Amino acid sequence: MSQKITELIAGDLKIRPVKVQNTIDLLTGGATIPFIARYRKELTGSLDEITIQQIRDLHEKFTELEKRKETILKTIGEQDKLTPELKTRIEECYSSTQLEDIYLPYKPRRKTRASVAREKGLEPLARIIMAQFEKDVEGRASRFLNENIPSVRDALAGARDIISEWVNENEKARNIVRQSFEKSGILRSVVIKGKEEEGIKYKDYFMWEEPLGRCPSHRLLAMRRGEHEGYLRVSIVPDEQKAIERLNRFFVKGEGASSEQVALAVKESFSRLISPSIETEFANLSKEKADREAIGVFAGNLRQLLLAPPLGPRRTLAIDPAYRTGCKVVCLDEQGNLLHNETIFPHPPKDEKKMAGKKLISLVESYQIEAIAIGNGTASRETETFVRNLPFNRALKLFVVSEDGASVYSASPLAREEFPDYDVTVRGAVSIGRRLMDPLAELVKIDPKSIGVGQYQHDVDQKLLKKSLDTVVQSVVNNVGVNVNTASSQILSYISGLGPQLARNIVDYRRETGPFPSRKALLNVPRMGARAFEQSAGFLRVPGSENPLDDSAVHPESYPIAEKMAADLNCSLPELIGQEKMIEKIDLQKYVTEETGLPTLTDIRNELAKPGRDPRKNIQVFEFAKGIFRIEDLHPGMILPGIVNNITRFGAFVDIGVKQSGLVHISEMADHFISDPGEIVKLHQHVEVKVLEIDYARKRIQLSLKQAIPKPGV
Repeated sequence: MSQKITELIAGDLKIRPVKVQNTIDLLTGGATIPFIARYRKELTGSLDEITIQQIRDLHEKFTELEKRKETILKTIGEQDKLTPELKTRIEECYSSTQLEDIYLPYKPRRKTRASVAREKGLEPLARIIMAQFEKDVEGRASRFLNENIPSVRDALAGARDIISEWVNENEKARNIVRQSFEKSGILRSVVIKGKEEEGIKYKDYFMWEEPLGRCPSHRLLAMRRGEHEGYLRVSIVPDEQKAIERLNRFFVKGEGASSEQVALAVKESFSRLISPSIETEFANLSKEKADREAIGVFAGNLRQLLLAPPLGPRRTLAIDPAYRTGCKVVCLDEQGNLLHNETIFPHPPKDEKKMAGKKLISLVESYQIEAIAIGNGTASRETETFVRNLPFNRALKLFVVSEDGASVYSASPLAREEFPDYDVTVRGAVSIGRRLMDPLAELVKIDPKSIGVGQYQHDVDQKLLKKSLDTVVQSVVNNVGVNVNTASSQILSYISGLGPQLARNIVDYRRETGPFPSRKALLNVPRMGARAFEQSAGFLRVPGSENPLDDSAVHPESYPIAEKMAADLNCSLPELIGQEKMIEKIDLQKYVTEETGLPTLTDIRNELAKPGRDPRKNIQVFEFAKGIFRIEDLHPGMILPGIVNNITRFGAFVDIGVKQSGLVHISEMADHFISDPGEIVKLHQHVEVKVLEIDYARKRIQLSLKQAIPKPGV
């Protein structure tokens, strides 16, 4: 069976079976996706992380299908109905839908109308009618009358109940209806009577219908949310007449009285059994598809967010702005350690601008501050303007930083453990400052759902969402790599092969014995076995190690190769690293072996040229338009600078310096057709947008990217 699964996955992904099998072997052996993608390229044919993830997901799907087959075979076997032919059909089935259709006639069920009719002894009558030879149906039915079946009408109704169930359990019939849903299924949404006012936010869907196949994920999820909250009734309806006509062509064999009864049973089976069953199937499939699309958008946004440019180790002053309760100010050293905190009141009602200004100037001088981070929440723009106008005695970079999720972190057990003597406002300000210095290191402490870059994230399959987002975080953390001597246990837990317990062990060992002098020293950490070391070592950096490769992405298993490259060039490793002209002279073919091929050798050469290179871009300073603080300051036609802070399937949201982000609909992104906003914009991208419409009452802003671009000759 495993070979068959390998072939199915290979066919689905259009890659060679040997690559799939090797990848499955690595995954089942405990290797992580980042490790396989980076250090086992020879075995996988250099498959990327996305393809490896697809192989993992398909393998899990088929493994679950195999378990389901075992359950079905056991259940049917206990009924003494498992024929060799049926057993073969089940074992050779690799479609979950088809498998459930095969199983349906044997599936244990609660009492049904058909089972009640069978108990009354009407199955023989149903078989006679189904054969469609009997001309005197009522006369034949009269022979079945007794105290439980008082009339011919009751007898025929019971027989039709049995026939309806046969029709429902027929694979061909279910496929006929399934095809009807595929070709003509209409998604319909109506408001529940009496809920019009309470559910006004779903007004667009009070009377809505469209072909199911054309409904975008965001619209389907919105309707399903309205249904879940009790405001909408959502259904999927096929072309009923055509479906019943096709079923009749399959089941009805003539025009006699028996055939009329069969036609009635077919119609009843469609409306009462098959159609609701297939509707549920399509509702689940369409929801699953919408979930995957929404999760894909969320995962893409999260990846971009985690890869946001870091300021790096700089002494930072961070401000969590507010009006009445004041602005919380913290000073952090280069590693993000808290040096000082206090509160200033530059805004009403206290309006102590002069005192607040003096205090900030003093703090900048006292703590040798190099950059200022201001949270983008309440009073952010006013605080930014206030700070920019202060006469500091040094050049400072000022950044507005997203606060999304900062409050979640500040109230978490992790934050309480780190800052037991400080309240949530201090912890939140620290998080803002650290998020500027290293967004990745800080954001991994927060549940990704709280970071604010999703689309209907609370409506999708939560298990699937968590799995996808965890995969993204692990991918990014390993792609960037971490300094094992400064990393928190949270970010270490995402490193390939570690996990929470081993990550804590590393931090505890580091605290007790001091910084790790080398990668090899990691083997002294409790529970750090050879397998965990193999999986993690290449992603952990040890700056200042005697071996410079410890601060690179070269895996320890490849150190001998790099050392031989240096020896062949008559130099040491420290002399070779970073010398691109010397490195260009390396003939990789000389180092090819059965275990190590050109993909790995190319990676080694690239690392020697630029060891430990951070894939993240350099941070850029951004300024909002002056004088624009609130939605009331906007008017149509304005062209303003903004930052993309969320991307969905229907457009992108842009922060233009007021409390509400504006929407650039996908139709306003480019002069040509695009199917994905991600083709045009990226998260955190600096853009210019034109204000199209402002709904002050609903606080909605419509923006345009394409109309903000000057036309040639204009």
